[in-house]
Amino acid sequence: MSTFLLEVVTPERKVYAQDVNMVIVKGISGELGILPNHIPLVTPLKIAPIIIKKGNATELIAVNGGFMEVRKEKVVILAESAEFPGDIDVERARAAKERAEQRLGAKQDEVDFRRAELSLQRAMNRLDTASKK
Repeated sequence: MSTFLLEVVTPERKVYAQDVNMVIVKGISGELGILPNHIPLVTPLKIAPIIIKKGNATELIAVNGGFMEVRKEKVVILAESAEFPGDIDVERARAAKERAEQRLGAKQDEVDFRRAELSLQRAMNRLDTASKK
């Protein structure tokens, strides 16, 4: 089976750098499956887990926004943050989800509403990814 190099990079560090068979991401326009020799492209990513296929194994990484660049032999995901399921503090994510839901329930201006909405999406992404480890 052919492979390509997948790199997941955050502002703090390189989270992942391995040869993989496939990566599945949620872009702004929908879900994308990237296989070796995919055409080059750049797309913004939604707050969602990425699925990595390597042989018969599947890995998940919770990615909170960013961009994906597909090149001939390499895919680079530049993410605001990225966490493996085992690294996610579930209690902290639950608390963040509850705070975001409370803020969404209160009357607020548009900026605060959007910030709470994004916070809720990030918390749900972490909880969803952690539950699939």
